[in-house]
Amino acid sequence: MKATTVVRRTRTAFLHHLRPLTKSLLLLSLSTHANPNPHHPSPTTIATSSRSDHISAFLRTTAPTPSWETLTATFGSLHLTHPLVEAVLLDLREPPHAKKALAFFHWSSKRSPFYRRHSLRSYCVLVHILVRAGLLLDARALLESAILYRDSASGSPAPPLLGTLWSTYEAVVPGSRVFDLLVQTCAKMRLVDLAFDACSYFSDRGFTSSLISFNSMLRVAVKSSMNELAWKVFESMLQRRVYPNQTTVETMISLMCKEGSLREMVSVVERIHGKKCAPSVVANVALVLRIVDEGRIEEGILLLKRMLQKNIVFDDIVHSLVIHSHCRMGDLESAYQRREEMINKGCSMNAFVYTCFIGAHCDRGDIVESAKLMQEMVSIVGLKPYDQTYNFLIVGCFKTGRMEEGLTCYEKMREDGFLPSSSTCNKMMGALCESRDVNKANELLTELINRGFIPNEETYLVLIDGYGRIEEAEGVVKLYYEMEHRGLNPGPAVLAAVIQNLCKCNKLNQAEKFLAVMRQKTLAPTRCIYDALITCCCEQGNKKRALQFYDEMTRNKLIPSADAFMTLAKKLFIRKRETQSLRRKFSSSLHKSTKHSKLIPRATHTNKHNQ
Repeated sequence: MKATTVVRRTRTAFLHHLRPLTKSLLLLSLSTHANPNPHHPSPTTIATSSRSDHISAFLRTTAPTPSWETLTATFGSLHLTHPLVEAVLLDLREPPHAKKALAFFHWSSKRSPFYRRHSLRSYCVLVHILVRAGLLLDARALLESAILYRDSASGSPAPPLLGTLWSTYEAVVPGSRVFDLLVQTCAKMRLVDLAFDACSYFSDRGFTSSLISFNSMLRVAVKSSMNELAWKVFESMLQRRVYPNQTTVETMISLMCKEGSLREMVSVVERIHGKKCAPSVVANVALVLRIVDEGRIEEGILLLKRMLQKNIVFDDIVHSLVIHSHCRMGDLESAYQRREEMINKGCSMNAFVYTCFIGAHCDRGDIVESAKLMQEMVSIVGLKPYDQTYNFLIVGCFKTGRMEEGLTCYEKMREDGFLPSSSTCNKMMGALCESRDVNKANELLTELINRGFIPNEETYLVLIDGYGRIEEAEGVVKLYYEMEHRGLNPGPAVLAAVIQNLCKCNKLNQAEKFLAVMRQKTLAPTRCIYDALITCCCEQGNKKRALQFYDEMTRNKLIPSADAFMTLAKKLFIRKRETQSLRRKFSSSLHKSTKHSKLIPRATHTNKHNQ
């Protein structure tokens, strides 16, 4: 026993004296190859791989992780480069050495006099190493720095992070967890756009983000009111066969509450299925309807098939939404085929499907067939039409000139307790105004407002044009002040409509008052406003004021319409010399503007107030 103890003590003493000698030899080896003048590289500089082997060997054999003082004392005179740092990190890529790699990474950018900033590639290499070793907090902190990385010399953005992270993926032992961590880090930093780009980038290369990552993006997008992006994330999630959990559904329900669409979606699902469904079904239906409404019919149908395979929607809902998609495309033949399949599989027809067919026939102008379907729906099947059913029929009737039938349908809608949509109301009043029955249109609006309808700017524009058509200036002015009374701030389109229609009514003084209001709001008069004012001045024989408006118009680099110019030139019986001067001004203005635009013909009803 005594001999064994003596041997152990002798070995310990030998190792104790050997360690300083080993360190001295390592320093001698490194100093032999170190570049004494980094600005003038020596021809005897050894290869980067050889130097990195010396550094990594020292770090691997030093326990525990060396301090910054030790690293400075050992490698302080060494000229570090980006390739050298990256090579050392790769030599320390095994999980037991990850903390040493992190210590060397931080020391090299802070204490080395020859090296001040890491490359983005070094950041990405170390992130891979840390994630592989399970040091996620350190990896997340480095990712945050990498996301905000900018080139130290130029201050410009670094090369794309996604591509750099992907290119360093094979250098370390592969692990896809890092890609999820990047998505979650971007979401935490509220960079949801970058998180979604990263999710798509890596998914295209075979790595699908986890449910946790998708939920992180959704939560931040909804909290940040990035509603469109939230729907894109939800759609991308289902397309990549990552199916929602309770957290996902709660987030999407919250989004629909913010948008104000939840009640409508719940009603749609209940009309199709006949009873209330789980919130997950409501969210899925809302997504499909959104895709179809954007015109991406095939994508919506494909997503429905995937949902049915996963059994996250009911059969009757899938059939109904596919019929809706075909009807939106105008493909009634496929829609009727799908209806037969729906019936053969034991699914009952519902009010939503009937409404889809009624709307498709109304779009084609086939009001007779739409009326037959309405009759079948109510009398034979025993279903109740709802607001959208009536909206389709009313608009269809007014579009085809069947105003009496449209008004009858409106009366039935009112009796059933529904109000028309804003677009339906505007179509009804527009048709009445075109037939010069403006008072009837005004009475209709009054009745709807008393029942809770909220008119929009387009509603008032239709009526203002209607009163201008019958040259009733008092009605035009009353509608303007009614808008202000109801809290609707009249914008440039409304002011333009009021001025133009007052000019039609030959009320120049009132038109100029509203022109002053427009200028008080720092709104510039448009070409159509000047045309109307010039024409009105000519009709009143106010030659001087007409020429003032014409001069003001040309100073603002606007060109009068051909009608307004000819009215100014001919109807006032101007002397020949004045006529020639006016024509020269017109020709000069026209010549200057042809480089940018052509003479625009008189605007149509839909855009004339905005030109």
